[in-house]
Amino acid sequence: MIHTILENVAQNFLNPLLLFFFAGFLIPILRVEFEFPKALFQSLTILLLLGIGWHGGEKLSELEGDSDLIFVLGFMVLGFVVNGIIGLLAFLMIRSTTRLRQIDAATIAGYYGSDSAGTFVTALGFLTTMNVASAPYMPVQIAIMEIPGCLLALILVARLRSNGMDAQGNMPGEVDYTPPNVPADGSEIPAMDTSLLAPDDPNFEKRRKKKLIDGHLLHEVFLNPGTFLLFVGVIIGLLASLQGTKATEEVDHLFNFEFQPMLCLFLMEMGTTACKRIRDLKVAGPAFAVFGLVAPNIFAMVGLFSAMLYSSLTGFQIELGTYVLFMVLCGSASLIAVPAVQRMAIPEASPTLPLAASLGLTFTYMVTVGIPLFLEIARLFVGEAGLNG
Repeated sequence: MIHTILENVAQNFLNPLLLFFFAGFLIPILRVEFEFPKALFQSLTILLLLGIGWHGGEKLSELEGDSDLIFVLGFMVLGFVVNGIIGLLAFLMIRSTTRLRQIDAATIAGYYGSDSAGTFVTALGFLTTMNVASAPYMPVQIAIMEIPGCLLALILVARLRSNGMDAQGNMPGEVDYTPPNVPADGSEIPAMDTSLLAPDDPNFEKRRKKKLIDGHLLHEVFLNPGTFLLFVGVIIGLLASLQGTKATEEVDHLFNFEFQPMLCLFLMEMGTTACKRIRDLKVAGPAFAVFGLVAPNIFAMVGLFSAMLYSSLTGFQIELGTYVLFMVLCGSASLIAVPAVQRMAIPEASPTLPLAASLGLTFTYMVTVGIPLFLEIARLFVGEAGLNG
């Protein structure tokens, strides 16, 4: 069994998707004077997110009966709860194994309590090449499972602020902590220079002290660009499919037949960015690097067993590919939503450490080893159900 798993993981290294990722990863290492056009990468991201939503909307139109809808809604609630629990587990693991500041641990926990659309796209492409079926509602699950991490980070940081966190994010007992006391002469302590923490943010102190959640923050959590594009794709795909194949055949060519080439270019750029982010891990220590590689496997197994339990309790069969995608969503870390929330509401936290872990380590691990490994683990526990003919 172990030999089969290792063999299938090794074969994945020759997958075109992964080869493009490696090509991008080598660009900074070999100091190649090449920079992926930003506009092109943004266009690819938009097309991939819309494509995922469109394909999911098409498949959602095929759902029949209230029982199917209730099962899907319950599964989405399960994803929300499980990712919230995973975020708390991540916080406890980081606090017990590393010496990171509490605010950085809380922020990173938010990243892992969310999910990654980029990793999901890669997993979907891999399952397509392996001819493994998955459920049509999983694109919607991306958006649902993105939210818990955002909320968790905000709640944990609010708790730290109420317990005496200083203006630079340090807690009592941490290095460089500045207690909010007053000198003996009664003069006020000069405000600390926060320009190093937020060089592009002139309203740093105002944003740092505002209430936990306001309208702008709620907008960022629930209507960030990635979530919006996914939902738009789902709704348009669903409405178009209800009108018949004539309404979808032309758009299908772009979102279905051209999906893999767009994904190859997307992964090439992600490889370059991941390689650059790994350098930021030097300040965090080896224990943090171990977390970025080991934690995704633990979180993925939490997702697998949760989905298996849900399937057993409801009596509905879950496809093999759906198990894998759910494991990927549980094991991946945010690359879009939580970073945006961090910039807006948690300016005291390190801007580099969370992305170094989520992109430099976890994303790299997931697209190289994690996804094919999760497929074999899911096969081991649930069998071959869900394979296409």
